[in-house]
Amino acid sequence: MASEWDWESGDGLLGLDDPTAWDAAFERGESHLGTAVIGLALRCGLDEASPRIVRAMQLPDAEQRGYAFTAVGHAARLNGGLTPVLYAALRAEGPGGVAEHPIRDTLEFVPFRKLPPWLKWRWVVVTVRNKLEGWWLRSAGVVEAAWQALRRHRS
Repeated sequence: MASEWDWESGDGLLGLDDPTAWDAAFERGESHLGTAVIGLALRCGLDEASPRIVRAMQLPDAEQRGYAFTAVGHAARLNGGLTPVLYAALRAEGPGGVAEHPIRDTLEFVPFRKLPPWLKWRWVVVTVRNKLEGWWLRSAGVVEAAWQALRRHRS
């Protein structure tokens, strides 16, 4: 299967299912390691993929580093949880940056009871904020409709 993996162009790396091939490519300093780690997240067990995802989160190339965070979101979706190391990496990066979407994926696909305390707080904040924004938007729509009706009535 190694013939399907083109480290130069990145072709086929989303199908990578061999953690040792990723390790060897990392040691060689290959490009597209972030792309390949998505393949590991999709095709390998979480315990095998997790340390490689964390290593890919430290890559010097910002685009490939971003793909490593994408792999975290896939891992959360597929496994219904993350390893302590991945939770720690998300916490270190924090919401608002490259970890924003994987944090949201984790909140969506991991049961509340399995979240670490810091993510439970994040879940509460996001849930309350979303509820308040929904109420605000609905009330703004009602006020706008009332204002337009008043304007039509006065004309």
